[in-house]
Amino acid sequence: MTVLDQARSGRIADVVKRAAHSENVDPAMLNSAIASGRATVPANRNRHIERPFAIGEGLRVKVNANIGTSPDYCKIDAELAKLKAAVESGADAVMDLSTAGDLRTIRRRIIENSPVPVGSVPIYEAASMAVREGRPVPQMAASGIFRAIENHLVDGIDFITVHCGVTRAVLDNLNEQGRVCGMVSRGGTFLAEWMDVNGRENPLYENFEDLIALAREHDAALSLGDGLRPGCIADAMDRAQVHELMVLAGRAARAREAGVQVMIEGPGHVPIHQIEAQVRLQKELCHGAPFYVLGPLVTDIAPGYDHITGAIGGAIAAMAGADFLCYVTPAEHLCLPTEEHVRTGVMASRIAAHAADIARGLPGAAQWDRSFAHLRRHRDWRGMLENCLDPALAGRLRKEGKPAEDDVCSMCGEHCVFRASVQEKSDH
Repeated sequence: MTVLDQARSGRIADVVKRAAHSENVDPAMLNSAIASGRATVPANRNRHIERPFAIGEGLRVKVNANIGTSPDYCKIDAELAKLKAAVESGADAVMDLSTAGDLRTIRRRIIENSPVPVGSVPIYEAASMAVREGRPVPQMAASGIFRAIENHLVDGIDFITVHCGVTRAVLDNLNEQGRVCGMVSRGGTFLAEWMDVNGRENPLYENFEDLIALAREHDAALSLGDGLRPGCIADAMDRAQVHELMVLAGRAARAREAGVQVMIEGPGHVPIHQIEAQVRLQKELCHGAPFYVLGPLVTDIAPGYDHITGAIGGAIAAMAGADFLCYVTPAEHLCLPTEEHVRTGVMASRIAAHAADIARGLPGAAQWDRSFAHLRRHRDWRGMLENCLDPALAGRLRKEGKPAEDDVCSMCGEHCVFRASVQEKSDH
């Protein structure tokens, strides 16, 4: 039985109990949310996850960090260092998006060293296999796509991104309307090219039952990818994007019927005024399925600062109901991220997630801030540095600031408002 099967039968799987315990929620409540499809616990039965987590309704907003090699930078030690940085910075999950090197060895090493759930995009490997065999990507075999999926699941990947909604009808819609940036999803583009060259339907859509069977065998979650996510704010919420979402809603319902957990991936680049509507539309069409968003980025003109544009959008999306934020690093649109970029990206998304947890009324979220405010009010520097989101950075900045006195900072010094007599008297 899968985790979803057990939840529907009233049994609580061990991994669900551990996920519930990790964020102090009632296991029965979480089990009920899983049974209804409103929450997901990605956990491949082929591996033991040290820190399992749940995504969805009534839960803390989670953060994912993407790592992985590229043709220009292909060093597994560097990716393992990024994995460590992501986990130390508080990422709830990582995704291996490697496209170069010995992909299976890289994937297995990441899984072996990751205490958190690991996701992947198997079509990257299918495309790489075709190229290694001397064929262009559009000539990869449909069987090769499913072979790559099976390899990922056998190795222990907990959730896989599969672009099942990039259908011929959706692409016709895209071609009719046009876009500024066209398709920006790499996996979606691979499939669109394959469909164009072969004159056939998307094999992930056409053979969805085979995909379900593989996911069920390994009890892995399907992350239904948004191949038509907008690559700039001008393309947001167009017909092709909404059409694909409607297709994914149907695929999600079928997967749940078969006992396979799912989540839905979302945009992308979205202007602030559209974010809430996009999240609510997804939740309505997909019957509350967990929503996994990349950012979203609220402007296109800030390369080098896209961890900020993504955090702004992520906070708004999560406040509206998004459940899982895929981080964006300062390197987005520019280069493969470094270890330091990974740390910065995770922290930016964690800030967004926590701000949304407060807005959503998650028990205990606002209390962290209230407790911290008391530490600040009483100039308890040790307490502040131990209880802030990033103790290492905060401690380093305070040390660099070299305050003249231990109980103030170097900006205000003796004029600290919390040292003023009226402030001190109000404490008593």
